[in-house]
Amino acid sequence: MKTLELKAEKRQILGRKVKGLRKQGKIPAHVFGKGLKTVHLSVEGANFTKVYDQVGETGLVNLKVDSEIRPVLIRSIQNHPVTDLPLHIDFYQVNLKEKVKVNVPLEFVGESLVVEKKEGLLLTPLSEVEVEALPTDLPEAIKVDIAKLEHLDDTIQVKDLKVDRDKIEILTDPEEVVANIGELVTKEMEEVEAEIEAEKAEVVEEAAVEEKEEKEEKAEEKVEEKAEEGKVEAPPVEETSGQEDK
Repeated sequence: MKTLELKAEKRQILGRKVKGLRKQGKIPAHVFGKGLKTVHLSVEGANFTKVYDQVGETGLVNLKVDSEIRPVLIRSIQNHPVTDLPLHIDFYQVNLKEKVKVNVPLEFVGESLVVEKKEGLLLTPLSEVEVEALPTDLPEAIKVDIAKLEHLDDTIQVKDLKVDRDKIEILTDPEEVVANIGELVTKEMEEVEAEIEAEKAEVVEEAAVEEKEEKEEKAEEKVEEKAEEGKVEAPPVEETSGQEDK
């Protein structure tokens, strides 16, 4: 893959004042490396996004600072917790002649016949593996062909991954499972789902009872209100003797 270039500017603005840079569409960053002094930089947000979408954290980037070109990897990005926009970037300057250790994402390709037939479920416990290689030999991703998973319990392990072993060493435990076919619905899952459905039914039933009681209370209140409104004070009854005076 062609090495992309990204322009950066040295910055003197540090600390909380970098908010002003972000308002201008720039992202604060710094570049560091083995035996190198850390340099504070800023890059245009739009340009960085375009580059990052293509290289991720494993592709080499030629970071242009003034007239100097620095070969770097995007080591980490700090994102805003709400907008997810990048707030800060760490660039790691590499020596092209020295190997580096990075996490490389796994890309699952192909289709499993047993999954297509809905006889099994594809499980992918790993999404990346750690590798060691020269910066120029780092793969953007490692492809995992799941078409070979044809039966229940078929498994692909780290040791089965196809990479150029002469250039790339995979450091992740070779016995770790990358992908496998599990039962579509296990007995344990059925029990859990039954419990969940029972809990939902109980909640619905309780809500219905509460709603009924609330309606009954309101109805009783209305009856009492109408009864109070309909009450008229009766006139006093005069007492009379059993016989009239003649």
